[in-house]
Amino acid sequence: MELNGIKPAAGAKHAKRRVGRGIGSGIGKTAGRGHKGQKSRAGGFHKVGFEGGQMPLQRRLPKRGFKSHLLKFNAEVTLTALEQLGLAEVDVLALKQAGLVGQLAKVVKIVKTGELTKAVKLTGVGATAGAKAAIEAVGGSIA
Repeated sequence: MELNGIKPAAGAKHAKRRVGRGIGSGIGKTAGRGHKGQKSRAGGFHKVGFEGGQMPLQRRLPKRGFKSHLLKFNAEVTLTALEQLGLAEVDVLALKQAGLVGQLAKVVKIVKTGELTKAVKLTGVGATAGAKAAIEAVGGSIA
């Protein structure tokens, strides 16, 4: 391959459409802008969502919902996942290394989904009331 032989792929480059260059071009006179009106003028356009002075849709509808930016620091682990993990002592670091919670997680909570048969000692991990009862029922503890 030579530097003077490099070319763009076939069809990758094409000439820019030159509008307003006479009747024979097919896009002369109004240059594809139609007749009159704000949209036909140079610099005559408006912001996204503008409805000609009518109250825009995003302002007619009520504001709704909220998503906390702190959610990324919270994580949930099920009893089923704890069962499969098979560790006697579980803390946040062990859960992160096992890939059960994200690396950003600071607050981890065990939720009662599934069953637990082995005793597990939890340190620095929260649990819902149902999960706590299930863990203590098989001889585990939460610190």
